[in-house]
Amino acid sequence: MTQISAQIAERAVNAIRALTLDATSAAGEGHPGMPLGCAPMAYTLWQNFLNHNPQNSAWFNRDRFVQSAGHGSMLSYSLLHLTGYDLSMEEIKRHRQLHSKTPGHPEVGHTHGVEMTTGPLGQGISTAVGMALAEAHLAARFNRPDYPIIDHYTYVIASDGDLMEGISAEASSLAGHLELKKLIVLYDDNHVTIDGKTDQSFTEDVLKRYEAYHWHTQRVTDGNDIGAIAAAIEAAKMTDKPSLIAIRTIIGYGTPIADTSDVHGKALKGEQLAASKVMMGVDWEAFSVPSDVRAHYGEGVARAQTHYQAHQALWQSYQKAHPEAAAELSAMLEGRYKSLPQLNFPVGKDDATRNWSHKVINDYASFVPALVGGSADLAGSNKTTMKQSGFMSAQDYSPRNIHFGVREHAMGAMANGMSLHGGLRPYVATFLIFSDYLRASIRLAALMKQPVIYVFTHDSIGVGGDGPTHQPIEQLTSLRAIPNLTVIRPADPNETGQAWAYALASKDSPTALILTRQTVPTLELPQDGVAKGGYIVADSPDAQVILLASGSELALALEAREGLEPHIPTRVISMPSSNIFDKQSLDYQESVLPKNIRKRIAIEAGASLGWHKYTGLDGKVIGVDDFGASGDEKALFELFGITVENIIKTAQSL
Repeated sequence: MTQISAQIAERAVNAIRALTLDATSAAGEGHPGMPLGCAPMAYTLWQNFLNHNPQNSAWFNRDRFVQSAGHGSMLSYSLLHLTGYDLSMEEIKRHRQLHSKTPGHPEVGHTHGVEMTTGPLGQGISTAVGMALAEAHLAARFNRPDYPIIDHYTYVIASDGDLMEGISAEASSLAGHLELKKLIVLYDDNHVTIDGKTDQSFTEDVLKRYEAYHWHTQRVTDGNDIGAIAAAIEAAKMTDKPSLIAIRTIIGYGTPIADTSDVHGKALKGEQLAASKVMMGVDWEAFSVPSDVRAHYGEGVARAQTHYQAHQALWQSYQKAHPEAAAELSAMLEGRYKSLPQLNFPVGKDDATRNWSHKVINDYASFVPALVGGSADLAGSNKTTMKQSGFMSAQDYSPRNIHFGVREHAMGAMANGMSLHGGLRPYVATFLIFSDYLRASIRLAALMKQPVIYVFTHDSIGVGGDGPTHQPIEQLTSLRAIPNLTVIRPADPNETGQAWAYALASKDSPTALILTRQTVPTLELPQDGVAKGGYIVADSPDAQVILLASGSELALALEAREGLEPHIPTRVISMPSSNIFDKQSLDYQESVLPKNIRKRIAIEAGASLGWHKYTGLDGKVIGVDDFGASGDEKALFELFGITVENIIKTAQSL
């Protein structure tokens, strides 16, 4: 590196730092410490390595960049602004303000060029593992000799906090096992967290831990040494393993409070701000970028643009040489698939909805080639394996099934990464009780509008002898409370098929399918009921009582109706998804739940909370507001009153 290039590089790095200081100071709050320390590594990555295109940010073969330490969002915003993304200086000035494009943490779909919504520590690096797996899988399926049409890296900047969180340990372990060699993590090793120095709580040898995960590891002792950082990234690209580069940085570099926990989240103002700029050699006005610095960043964009143009030419040749593969890949990237057939299951065969779900997965797999998924070591119980495919491995990434191992946390984040990457429709599975383990990832999927599908089996006290630790009670209610998450608890095979069709049709909302372990009958139900969320399945002209139920309890409600008729005319409503029902027109809701029928009973083998808005003051809820017990499923349903007899008795009491 010549003296002139070293000078402009330093100015380019300090432009990131200056924008960070200006934006956080103007906001009066924010997290300047991380961007000030990480500016050299971020500059080196974006200027010399990252293949991207600000004019086509959705280009499918771009490198992915995930800033896992999302609190230092001004690092990403500065880079996006400096490299020509649609992020104006006016938006930089409005950092952390209402409706700005520069919120406190980066949000995908909100800010041009941001790949994922980061904030909860550990989620970014774990989601990136899913992105890297998606790249490896698509490359294995679609690359041809001389046509590496899928060939890109996933880069991450991660903090001490990211690597302390358990979710990152799970994801990193699986990444090493799968040898995801195009995953490169730059570790901001600054030895400081919010509460002080990391040696208060974090003294392990991180590199040795990652070596044990089967990662390639390196250490850069000076976080300002751009040459050493570049050499480490080059070396990482030559390995056959995922790579972790520990870069020793100084949090809040160049400020009077550098290397302290204060600078983590404290905006600098007045004399401290002025002193910081003097120490950095920043001699330009606030919220401005010198012309030579802009031109220099333009050179990095031009480098990436050359790569983009070469890939565009390769893609055009690929389309001619391999038209069928190109058409299939294009459809997957655009989220298109063949029309799904309507599955009709005749009355007469009883089985668990988890088993019916397995049949639906295999019936639909050929229609949706983008469908990939697996279970957290419960595939045999969750019934999630696609029979026509094997399992992904370091030797062959092309199969569509995934062994996640006992890693619910990482599984949820990786599903988000596969979805965000594009080209895949991931589903993941575990017992409903363990949905709590991946709740943070589910919430992020809903926030990011990613149509991930969750298969949660063993949905109630019907689990039986495993007892209270495995019997979900409050999980249904808590999942239904997540905005933009659609929760569907089907009652029989036909509702299960409709639920899968609904989930696969979703473009901007994740779906949780809640399935039984216990056997349920096949019912005579309409073929479009799930799409309404709640609908009438049995009725009387002068109904005096309404029974509402979901899942396995619908059959009980229908049987109870037979015992109530003709003395108490009864309407039965299947409510597989209150989320969907609540989106229907008020007229439709009134047609199902007319205000003049006030005697209502909701039946569900879970927490009663949430059902009262449908039953009203004159109604009752038959649910389970305890932790369950260990015993035979029939005995448990009787113990908690989830029986035909109790439904009839409750209706008579009304």
